[in-house]
Amino acid sequence: MSAVEDYLAARQESALGELKDYCRIASVSTDPAFKAGILKAAAFLKARLTQAGFPIVEIVETGGHPAVVAEWCTVPGAPTALIYGHYDVQPPDPLEKWVTPPFEPAVRDDRLYARGVSDDKGPLLIPILVAEAFAKVTGGLPMNLKFIIEGEEESGSPHFEPTVARLAERLACDYVLSADGAMWRADLPSMTVASRGLVALDVVLHGAGKDLHSGRHGGSAPNPLRALVAMLASLHDADGTVTVPGFADGITPPDPAVLEGIRAAGMKTADYLKSIGAPVPENPISGEELLERQWLRPTLEFNGITGGYGGPGTKTVIPAEAGAKITCRLVAGQKPAKVVEAIEQHLKAVTPPGYRLEVHSHGPGSEAFALDPTLPALGIAEGVLGELMGAHPLRVAMGATVPIGAVFKKHLGVGMVYFSFSTSDEDYHAPNEFMRLANFRMGQVAWARLLERLAAAGKPA
Repeated sequence: MSAVEDYLAARQESALGELKDYCRIASVSTDPAFKAGILKAAAFLKARLTQAGFPIVEIVETGGHPAVVAEWCTVPGAPTALIYGHYDVQPPDPLEKWVTPPFEPAVRDDRLYARGVSDDKGPLLIPILVAEAFAKVTGGLPMNLKFIIEGEEESGSPHFEPTVARLAERLACDYVLSADGAMWRADLPSMTVASRGLVALDVVLHGAGKDLHSGRHGGSAPNPLRALVAMLASLHDADGTVTVPGFADGITPPDPAVLEGIRAAGMKTADYLKSIGAPVPENPISGEELLERQWLRPTLEFNGITGGYGGPGTKTVIPAEAGAKITCRLVAGQKPAKVVEAIEQHLKAVTPPGYRLEVHSHGPGSEAFALDPTLPALGIAEGVLGELMGAHPLRVAMGATVPIGAVFKKHLGVGMVYFSFSTSDEDYHAPNEFMRLANFRMGQVAWARLLERLAAAGKPA
């Protein structure tokens, strides 16, 4: 091991303590009740980056939750990497499902359990620790580094793109490296080269002007729940394929390397279904088909349906309105606004007489991200991961959405490489989120080697 790696290895106990302190901060971005935690997390990062040696660290106002920007550019002629991460976390609900409280970090079986530890506090702390190690051991960094850390990723990043656009000159770089994201499996090295986009919308169907007695008015008054369920059912066929005209317009073919990764992954559908507690049908789809659905095809999912009475017992009511929350994961070539327009037009076409439809989208959404497969930094990162995990990484896609890749490409003109040491089974967004501490330790070695090799490679042509 190098002297930097030796330094990191000798300080694992203190690094774990710092991670616990970071995870105790309840930085939930979507709930205003956690505003104090948001500000505390930003202050924690400002202090930690300053302690690591960054000469410029600033909390930047965005119009929403603040971002943290740091710069350490003191190596003339060396390349510059911009590191992305986020300090906000998902809400911890349902609290009763947690074995230990979500903001009281606990170690069990070499795993640290806490809300946000995998997404994204553990992976983000790693490059900060590595930068500090270089400074302590060698007196400086092997290359120039910048950070931009946002506080709204878990609530759709509404102010991130305008912030990057405004700070584009300050954030100029040769490489963008994301500490957010995840490897596909803990036992299989992988590099994420694509992620799906996202658009969210609310659908509300109105019937009568008020709730009605189901005996007095049943059979004659409009029932928005009944009508809405039928309308929503028309959005898919029996196999779950989206049937909305225009929904799939513009889709472009995926990177062939991802298709090769799907074939090489050896996914077993029955194992997947058992892992999520779902019944296994007699003739399940193939593992390859399952991964294509998760990574490479667009979706239209119902996240919630509301209307009428849902409490204990019975209330004989015909509701005045019913609603549904919908999110769509998008693939390369789809435009969020066009997808919303297609869904709205379809729902209007199937709205029965006597009802009024409203469709509201949540912000502009985000397009899918696909990395240039020839990007030199990707090959360097693959080499580092392969030597640490004993096999060349598969190139995989991410079914989830991390919208920042397209933002950096648009405003900085630089492709982004995911280099996160979370794995997709670590229950982020769910109770009992955890991070494997073996990955936390390995990630520090990997980031140290990555920075050394990017520095040696010099500025990209």
